[in-house]
Amino acid sequence: QVQLVESGGGLVQTGGSLRLSCAASGRTFSINAIGWFRQAPGKEREFVAAIRWRGGRTYSADSVMGRVTIFRDNAENTVYLQMNSLKPEETSLYYCAARRGSSWPASRPSEYDYWGQGTQVTVSS
Repeated sequence: QVQLVESGGGLVQTGGSLRLSCAASGRTFSINAIGWFRQAPGKEREFVAAIRWRGGRTYSADSVMGRVTIFRDNAENTVYLQMNSLKPEETSLYYCAARRGSSWPASRPSEYDYWGQGTQVTVSS
């Protein structure tokens, strides 16, 4: 099993920035990628960005390209999502997820095996 704990969410004004954290523990050797997703009330879960656990290759959704950076602290088994120029429509519950499969990129929720509890991001207008 892999356990994931997100943190770093909060309230930010339009145009502001936030850095989310995803701390992984347990059988981390089984992880091939970590992804970030978000889900607003009444909407489907949406892919944001992902990073390969080994090698650090990244992939982002077109909607966040240029505003979001995903990176990993190897020593801490933590993946970060730096989000800039945030918009009110990006208000969501943000989840990180771990994938055991090796194909890349992986942007569908069904491709991920373990999920955190989520951290709320609210962008005020």
